[in-house]
Amino acid sequence: MIKEVLVVEGKMDVAAINRAVEADCIITEGFTLNRRTLANISAAYEKRGIIILTDPDSAGERIRKFLSSKFPNAKHAYVPRLEATANDDIGIEQASADSIRAALAKVHTLEINPREEFSAAEMSTYGLAGGANSSILRDKVSAILGIGYGNVKTFVKRLNNFGITRAEFLDAVKQINA
Repeated sequence: MIKEVLVVEGKMDVAAINRAVEADCIITEGFTLNRRTLANISAAYEKRGIIILTDPDSAGERIRKFLSSKFPNAKHAYVPRLEATANDDIGIEQASADSIRAALAKVHTLEINPREEFSAAEMSTYGLAGGANSSILRDKVSAILGIGYGNVKTFVKRLNNFGITRAEFLDAVKQINA
């Protein structure tokens, strides 16, 4: 049983999670986040902690960003987009049990004082910016590190905010280039 409460978007996400792990979940029902849902998330945050596991799409990112601002010590788990896509749909409900377990094994917490270890300018050195395949390569590195997909700016922000070390980053880059 996972100690923290998982915050997900819908009922089908809960069903997918239940196939992967034993965990309590709170459903946001999209971005509406009514007062009662926010109160439930707040109570879980205070008592057990929460892990935000939203869909790897723009709506899921908006929900994640909003929840992160309200609950700064929340943990974050990301299922890579490729592993959460099936039947022309993208979401946690499309992910396999193995993908969900892998995402939950790579949980990150935002650092209160983010570092400035990485810069957007250096990403082109590793082929992660400015190239024809940069987006694909960034997606692969993000999946290895468990930080979710993002454009270069978001990618660098997550590297710095989640405390990814230079060694972890270089190891992930090495893996995708192997």
